Amino acid sequence: MTTFKLAIGSIVVGFLVLGLKTFAYWMTGSVALLSDALESTVNVATAFAALIAIHVAAKPADAGHPYGHHKAEFFSAVLEGVMIIVAALLILLEAYRGFLEPVALDAPFEGLLVNIGATVINGFWAWILITRGRKRKSPALVADGHHLFTDVLTSFGVAVGLVLAVLTGWWILDPALAALVAVNILWSGWKIVKASLSGLMDEAVSDGTLNTIRTIIAQEADGAMEAHDLRTRHAGTAIFIDFHLVVPGETTVFHAHEICDRIERALKDKLDGARISIHVEPEHKSKQNGIVVLD
Repeated sequence: MTTFKLAIGSIVVGFLVLGLKTFAYWMTGSVALLSDALESTVNVATAFAALIAIHVAAKPADAGHPYGHHKAEFFSAVLEGVMIIVAALLILLEAYRGFLEPVALDAPFEGLLVNIGATVINGFWAWILITRGRKRKSPALVADGHHLFTDVLTSFGVAVGLVLAVLTGWWILDPALAALVAVNILWSGWKIVKASLSGLMDEAVSDGTLNTIRTIIAQEADGAMEAHDLRTRHAGTAIFIDFHLVVPGETTVFHAHEICDRIERALKDKLDGARISIHVEPEHKSKQNGIVVLD
């Protein structure tokens, strides 16, 4: 399934789950179920945001955006994180109102069954989005998946609250559980925003990926002397890599170009979406502190 189709699927699933949860609230009058339904409205909005971001990010580079549109997905992920936080604040508001006026629930178990059905759908789709999003290196899909997973946690907390409230008659447990889950959602939203802002700030690739890049350069740069000033950044599905490659003074332009081509092929074979820039320098430019080429 393509990234675009996954984004479309998120919209369909979002509307389906929103309908089920709204129906569950209508059946019971539970403030926790109302809060759960409120979060689902955010799911639909963020699914649309992810779809737009993926569409924009897929556009090829142009004169106005010579490095492509990859960062569009980070903007979507930031928006999703912010909307998760907004949803949590709305849940806290409804929980506060429930604390002030706790009420007995109507048809709690019937409503709970409907809500559980919606939760199963959400959990399955969240797993698909996170696994497929990581495979395709799509921050928008991964963020959308994590957002849905927070919805699953919300629904679980709501279910526990409803069962305990019915068994004990302590109807205040309904808003209490909703408030506790809202705090967890706030934390999840903050983590998504933080990770996405790192991408917008041109954060370097992970240490593991950086070590892979260094190893490939050392192994594939036969004929060169060293590589230095290695810099990396990631933007959505793209990984940008640039460095200086020092070659012996007698190396011809043709031979130096062959070395660069060999390094680029190896990096692209290992790292999908790699964009590589190599600046060739003569040996007197050596810094003696870069990547040593292996024989």
